[in-house]
Amino acid sequence: MYKPELLAPAGDLEKLKMAIIYGADAVYLGGEQFGLRKASKNFTIDEIDEGIEFAHERGKKVYVTMNIVPHNDDLEGLEDYVKKLYDIDVDGVIVSDPGIFSIIQRTVPNLPIHLSTQASVTNYETMMFWYNLGIRRIVLARELSLKEIEEIIDKVPEDLEIETFVHGAMCISYSGRCLLSNYMIGRDANRGDCAHPCRWKYYLMEEKRPGEYYPIYETKKGTFIFNSKDLCMINHIPELVKAGISSFKIEGRVKSQYYVATVVRSYRMAIDECFDKCEEYKYQEEWLDEIKKASYRDFTTGFYFDRPTGEDQVYTSSSYIREYDFVGLVLDYDAKTSIATIEQRNRMFVGDKIEVFGPNKE
Repeated sequence: MYKPELLAPAGDLEKLKMAIIYGADAVYLGGEQFGLRKASKNFTIDEIDEGIEFAHERGKKVYVTMNIVPHNDDLEGLEDYVKKLYDIDVDGVIVSDPGIFSIIQRTVPNLPIHLSTQASVTNYETMMFWYNLGIRRIVLARELSLKEIEEIIDKVPEDLEIETFVHGAMCISYSGRCLLSNYMIGRDANRGDCAHPCRWKYYLMEEKRPGEYYPIYETKKGTFIFNSKDLCMINHIPELVKAGISSFKIEGRVKSQYYVATVVRSYRMAIDECFDKCEEYKYQEEWLDEIKKASYRDFTTGFYFDRPTGEDQVYTSSSYIREYDFVGLVLDYDAKTSIATIEQRNRMFVGDKIEVFGPNKE
C-alpha cells in the first residue's frame, strides 16, 4: 500500500512551521494574489521563500493556491508571479481555471500544476482530459463517494495522483462554487472573499405574504438550513488508504495554529499506526478526543459513504463547539531546573488545569 501524503493548511508562516513540526508531509498556502482565502493572512513572496526553505530542510513540500475563478483584471501580473514561485523552488501550484492553467504552463512549463477541487472533477474521463494536458495531481470534488473514488483510481494511470479532503469545514455549494455571498453582499466567494452566508440564520417567507415569517421549527430564532457539519475521517483511515488516495487534505487556512497542530497530530498518529500495525491496526478514540479540544462543529463523513442527509446539517447554531482554550506556546524547557518558557496567547490563572502536548508526545 502507498503511504499517503498528509497535507495541511498554512494561513501564515507560524502555521506553516507548526504543521510541519507536528507531522505534515506538505502544506498548502495562499499568496497575496490568485488564491481563495482573503480572510487568512496569506504570504508575501519573501514569506513563501522562507516557508519553502523551512519545509525543504525537513524534507517536506509547499504548494501555493492559485485557484480563483478569474475575471480579466485578475490575470494581471500572473506571469511574473509564477516565475518568482518557480525561482524559489515551490513544489507545485493549485489551479482551477483553464486560462490560469494555460498561462502557467507556457510561462514555466516545468512547474507542477495541481487541479483544485474548484474544478469539480467527478469522473475518470475528466481526469484523463486533464492528464493529457499535463496535470499529474487532481483534488477531487467533495461530492464523490469512496466507491466512486476507488473506481476512478482503478481507471486512471498510476502516475496521476488523487488528493481528497479528509477533515474540515464543508461548503453547502457544489465544490465550493457558491454565489450566495456575491448575491447578498457583493463579496465574491469564487475570488476568495466569501462572507459565509451559509452560516447565517434564515426564515421561510412566501412571496405573496411579505413580512410573514414561517419558522422551520428547529429553533424559535430561525434555522441554519445551509449549515453543514464539519468533515472528519479520522476513524476511517484504513478505508481511505485502501482506496489508493495519494494525499489526505485538511481544510483550515483561517483556523488557529492550535487547530493546525492538534488536527495534524491526530491524523499523523492515525496514518502511522495504520502502516506500522497493518493488520493489527486499531482506531484510538483519543485521536478524535484530541481533535475536539480545538474548536469544531459536529462531524460528518460527507459524501464518502452515502449522500448527506438532514442529519449532516447543524440546525441550531453556526457557532463552533469550544471546550478548551489555547493559552500558550512552549518556547524552551530546561530539564535541570524544570522551568519552561511560555509565550502567553490567552489568560491562565493559578488553579487552572493546563495540558501540555507536542509532536509525538502524549
